[in-house]
Amino acid sequence: MIRSLVMAMTLVGVLGVQDTTAVEYPDFPYPVTNYQEDNRGQFHFSSRGGWMNDVNAPLYYRGVYHLYYQHNPHGLAWDTMHWGHATSTDLVHWQQKPLALDPDVHPGDLWSGGGVVDTGNVTGLKAGDHDPIVVYSGTNGVQVFYSLDGGNTFKTFADGKKVVKPNAQTSRDPKVFWDPVAKHWGMVVWSDQGGNGADFYTSTNLLDWTFGSRYQADWLFECPDMVRMRLGNGYKWVLSDGSGEYVVGDFDGTTFHPGSPIPQKINQTTTYAGSSYYAALTFANLPTPDRVVSMAWQGENYGTVWTGNATFPVDQRLKQTPDGPRVVSTPVPEIATARVGTQSWHDQTLDSRSAKKLLAGVKAGTYELEATVDVRQAKKFGVRLHTSPDGWFDREVVYDATAQTLDGTALKPDRGKVKLRLLVDRGQLEVFGNDGEVYQSHNVNFDSLPGGDGIELFVDGKVKLESLELHELGSIWKTPGQSTLVTNIPGQWYPASGNWTDVAGGKQGQAGGDAFYLSKASGADFTLEGDVKLTSGTAAALTFRANKDASRHYTANLDAEAGVVKLWRPGRDIATKPLAIERGRSYHFKVTAAGSSLKVWVDGALMIDAVDSEQAAGQFGVNVFRGTGVFQNLHLS
Repeated sequence: MIRSLVMAMTLVGVLGVQDTTAVEYPDFPYPVTNYQEDNRGQFHFSSRGGWMNDVNAPLYYRGVYHLYYQHNPHGLAWDTMHWGHATSTDLVHWQQKPLALDPDVHPGDLWSGGGVVDTGNVTGLKAGDHDPIVVYSGTNGVQVFYSLDGGNTFKTFADGKKVVKPNAQTSRDPKVFWDPVAKHWGMVVWSDQGGNGADFYTSTNLLDWTFGSRYQADWLFECPDMVRMRLGNGYKWVLSDGSGEYVVGDFDGTTFHPGSPIPQKINQTTTYAGSSYYAALTFANLPTPDRVVSMAWQGENYGTVWTGNATFPVDQRLKQTPDGPRVVSTPVPEIATARVGTQSWHDQTLDSRSAKKLLAGVKAGTYELEATVDVRQAKKFGVRLHTSPDGWFDREVVYDATAQTLDGTALKPDRGKVKLRLLVDRGQLEVFGNDGEVYQSHNVNFDSLPGGDGIELFVDGKVKLESLELHELGSIWKTPGQSTLVTNIPGQWYPASGNWTDVAGGKQGQAGGDAFYLSKASGADFTLEGDVKLTSGTAAALTFRANKDASRHYTANLDAEAGVVKLWRPGRDIATKPLAIERGRSYHFKVTAAGSSLKVWVDGALMIDAVDSEQAAGQFGVNVFRGTGVFQNLHLS
């Protein structure tokens, strides 16, 4: 593979070790695909190509959700681990990104781990506008990698020195979390010291760690997670492992104290490495207080160019029950952004015959089904999925009213009623009961042949169908591939002029004159930010308040030939500020527009404060002039 390796600036970290690790590694080793291969999930994330397993370091940063994952980009089976990377602005529509950690660049085995956003710069690693994003990996010792460009590329901290070394024969899978009561960071690491268990460490700077305690438990095997959840008027901590077993308890800043040592299951299926639910992690740095979002690896889905997928993200919370606190899981409400059509039925009494007829003629391939059913007069009620005219169906989901189980998992009716929610994808089925008291994830090879996309209800006895809604879910994938540009700016993007391509570092523009790449979204007063890199030639820029062909606009650029930052529009150079521009370096731009007031910052320094009233509103975009530029992390607020 071809790489362009650029040595990082020499930094002195907290450990006093110089870092000269290569940090730019433009490897985007993925085939072009329309994501329409047989069995490819249409609203479950899967890697564009190659092998995927454990979810790693899920986090939120400046309007973007980042999903990293264990990855072999060069084959369909587990092999030398990389960290794959995908981003989303809504937890539903994901874009494949270049590799985040690469064994040709980063030391160690790069196995599973977590990550955080260092918003307070406690590491001292910040160098520019972006907060450091710090991730942890390594077996038999923890290594640290950090990003200064919003989570796209990572440097190795302290030449790969292990900042934590558990006293065990085998250890792995570090997960870092913030303790708001103790006001320090915590790390949980699986190890086999004296049997399975989790080692806890604490830190105030995310780099120097002190051993706190060990929680010994035979059930707790690899990929631990530790997350604080609200319960009533207070909080509890949930400690879980790779199979989704968990205990709920208290954490005093160094030691975990379970309320009960008997583990429960987050996902009530048979879970093991390679099953349809494993190695879940919760997102860090979410913008909504107390929100907990989790994703896991599903290992039994595969196709011609990929292996493995992620579960649909779920919101998790603690619910008090007569048996103690339990984790309940429901699909994130952002799923509504994937709905393309809804049919509904209400207030119907169904027996076996009328239940079978109710959905006759309804066809759907990928969908969400929500039903509330009074089962007091029924023995069984269920849904058959992907039915065909000859009576064949691929799968059924059954509520046994006599046994009070949903697909084998205990679920008591609430005042005689059961809520059922299904997510049905091409290779995935997720089952939720009574607002997440039951949560099951399955890989199912649904028949994609014509004529096998029916849905059928069945009843043994009689039920009162209070409501049933069927939401058809569209594909989350763009075709033929996905842009490498990370942005929260809505609307379709298009090239107004010039040659624009996706490269590992973002969106690249090339032109002999002016070239513009524009979003159809527009605004009047706003803050626009983005990373701008002039690779070669004269200038690269952010553009705003533009018309559709960019014959009118404002543009704030880096002009390397003139050695200035310039704000201009057709017919006028509004303002300039001297700055020695280094080609090949990324600069973080921030533009604020409020009426006629226009301000431009570069790497946190105010460069231009000007007034111009020519363009009151317009579209957003990027620009390159007589050269090549690369643009990334465009954020609008």
